[in-house]
This record gives sequence, structure tokens and C-alpha cells, in this order.
Amino acid sequence: MPPHAREMRPTPNGDHHRRHGLSAASPLAYYPRSSSSSASFKGCCCCLFLLSSFLLLLVLAVFLIIFLAVKPEKPQFDLQQVGVQYMGISTSNPSSFDGTGTAVSPSPTTASLSLTIHLLFTAVNPNKVGIKYGESRFTVMYRGIPLGKASVPGFYQEAHSTRNVEATIAVDRANLMQADAADLIRDASLSDRVQLRVLGDVGAKIRVLDFDSPGVQVSVDCAIVISRRKQSITDKQCGFDGLSV
Repeated sequence: MPPHAREMRPTPNGDHHRRHGLSAASPLAYYPRSSSSSASFKGCCCCLFLLSSFLLLLVLAVFLIIFLAVKPEKPQFDLQQVGVQYMGISTSNPSSFDGTGTAVSPSPTTASLSLTIHLLFTAVNPNKVGIKYGESRFTVMYRGIPLGKASVPGFYQEAHSTRNVEATIAVDRANLMQADAADLIRDASLSDRVQLRVLGDVGAKIRVLDFDSPGVQVSVDCAIVISRRKQSITDKQCGFDGLSV
């Protein structure tokens, strides 16, 4: 009998198979099943992605419709009052000021400024919905030199309401170098006008149905003039940059 004939055996259903090489050929039967499972998995992932995208677009569309229906307006944040609680100037020369506040030494080497001012802001919400304010920070500056800072905790403001917001900036012996010290002495003694700037950023979000809009920001820039002799504000001019996302 030829060698190849002994390798073949009839089976009950009349088919023949090889004794040798069966284990090497049998894994081929699983390839189509693996490919089918992979295609099914990819199809499920695609369906989930499309469903998630559709739901997200639906939520955004509903929020946009409500947002446009409400027609939100920018919040108003204005500095209403500035009160000077204390202002003091000291120089490296102990006798730089006489009893009337006149400078004796025109060119002090250094000077330090101590200041406590109280700020009263008014927040106005003209919208039909509430506004959520984040923490706000304000800085007082003299000729571009930062002297002190103050912060206001965040708060929520109801629709169509006005709220007063208070902040206190305390400056404890802020040192100025020679040129700036000379300017400070001249402003305080000769003209009795110490001009400061109050800068700050107020972050806010408009809340619609427990959803917050993207953050908006109102920039506050106020120039104030303080009389050292009167210990009071003599002039105030404020500008607001409006909203910026």
C-alpha cells in the first residue's frame, strides 16, 4: 500500500482527514470567529460614540436656546465710595516733616508709606437669572509700584438685584526708593495730592438652570487722589474694561 494511503482513513460520514497535521490546521477554524468578534466590538464602540455625541449636542442645543431666550447682560461692578482710615509717610530723615506737614529735606533716600483704605463696590445684576461671582482681588499702586492687596470672597447674586461689596486694603510701611520717595514727599507736602490706582479683576458666571456659563471677567481700574492733611479722598475716576471671556 502506498505511504500516502496509510495516512488517510475513512470516517463514518465518508470524509477523510490526515492523522498528521490536524493540530496545525485546526486553529484555522477560529479565525473567522475572532474577526467577527472584533467587528462586533468596533460596531458597539461606534454606536456608543455616536450616541454620546448626539446627547452632548442635544444638551448644548437646549442650553443655547435657553441662554439666548434669557438674553444675559453684562454685570455692573462699580466703585462707589473710598474711605481713608489712615495714611502716614515716614522717611529716612527723622526731621523731614515739620509740624505743618511741610518737607524739610527735599531728597530723602527712602520713604515708607502706611495706608488703610476702605472700598465700597456696588454689584448690579440686570439679568433674569443669577450671577455667581468668584473670588476678586484688588491691588493699590503708586506710580506703578504695588503697595498692597485685598481680596473679596466669591458670592451669588440673585436676579434683578443690587448688592454692596466691601474690601479693605492695608499697606504697612511699604518702602519706596529714592526717586519714588521724592515724588511721594513732593505730592504729599507741596500739592497735598497723593494719586493711587486701584486695579482688580472680577470673575463672574451667569447661572441658568443650575448650569454656569463660561467665565467672564470685568476689569476695574480706578484712579483715586488722597489728601494727606484731610485724610480723605478728593477725587475718584473709574474705568471698566467690560467683559472678556
